[in-house]
Amino acid sequence: MLDEIKEELAEINTKYDHIGSIFDLEKFRNEIAELELETTREGFYSDKQKAQYVFAEISRKKYWVESAGKASALKKDISDLFDMLSDNEEESKEIISEIKTSFTGYKAIVEELELRGMLSAPEDKKDCLVTIHAGSGGTEASDWANMLLRMFTRFFDIMGFRWEEVDFLPGDTVGIKSVTLEVKGEYAYGFLKSESGVHRLIRISPFDAAHKRHTSFASVYVYPEADDIEITVDPQDLRIDTYRSSGAGGQHVNKTDSAVRITHIPTGIVAQSQNERSQTFNKDTAMKMLKARLYQKKLDEEKVRLAHIEDSKKDISWGSQIRTYTFQPYNLVKDHRTGIETGNVNSVMDGELKKFVRGYLIKFGKFE
Repeated sequence: MLDEIKEELAEINTKYDHIGSIFDLEKFRNEIAELELETTREGFYSDKQKAQYVFAEISRKKYWVESAGKASALKKDISDLFDMLSDNEEESKEIISEIKTSFTGYKAIVEELELRGMLSAPEDKKDCLVTIHAGSGGTEASDWANMLLRMFTRFFDIMGFRWEEVDFLPGDTVGIKSVTLEVKGEYAYGFLKSESGVHRLIRISPFDAAHKRHTSFASVYVYPEADDIEITVDPQDLRIDTYRSSGAGGQHVNKTDSAVRITHIPTGIVAQSQNERSQTFNKDTAMKMLKARLYQKKLDEEKVRLAHIEDSKKDISWGSQIRTYTFQPYNLVKDHRTGIETGNVNSVMDGELKKFVRGYLIKFGKFE
């Protein structure tokens, strides 16, 4: 056991040293002090957006400083504990137990720092919009989209993200045709961008009396919010339609055209919202969604130009599935981009997606 820990420890130490060579923690400490001083200045809270940005930067930099400090202390503890080992196995039992505990903690912190380091793109820090569309297949596809909605909202809760449903279109009999969620939290887009693409389900259908195996598809799109980015939209390029909502809302939605659909004519991008009773609120939400999609389009065009994400881009643009969830005849969830897989389907459907997110970021991310 100790030989295995020593071997893995060397690998983790290399990762830790690499992190230390990239991030200037002393510089972070000085910047935290400067930012905290800025929060005490008169008029600081008059600019709400700037204040939120400053506090987010303080939190982000403190995370790195405090986590690196904990990792450094654990690294030293492990080294000291190894020096204390004796040839007497009985006397070393307690020390070996402490080594295992310290190593587990040290490894977890370093791997989390490594993961955060992969979220280096400016948009990774942003809040995001997540849209799920049922594929063709009627009831089966609508039910699968609803299962993905449950899976993702549980993942949001695990990650500590705040989320809100901003658009919802129910299925004809069960499930959903489409849904859009606004997700807020530190690195929300960075952690969720890996989920963009086609998700495939293989199972014995509960809606088929013959109990045949069915394959269903749903597409997921993740867009970084563009509130603090200058996205210029010419009003003449927009077509704005109002219609009666088909979602929740009681009798009101059947009497007024409160739902709003905005089409950006040059690109054909469409955004719609029908969740609020107010047409004004729905218009604001739809415009936010439209800007997010235009921002994502701009990012995608830049990535293609720079050829940074050719492989992952092919998966989405060609419509091939990024992940398959097999319920029958065996249990397996497999990500086709990274090869990461697990037989614990129930855990994945309960929101345990970090293994897949990490695999994607390690393979396609850029540590900066």
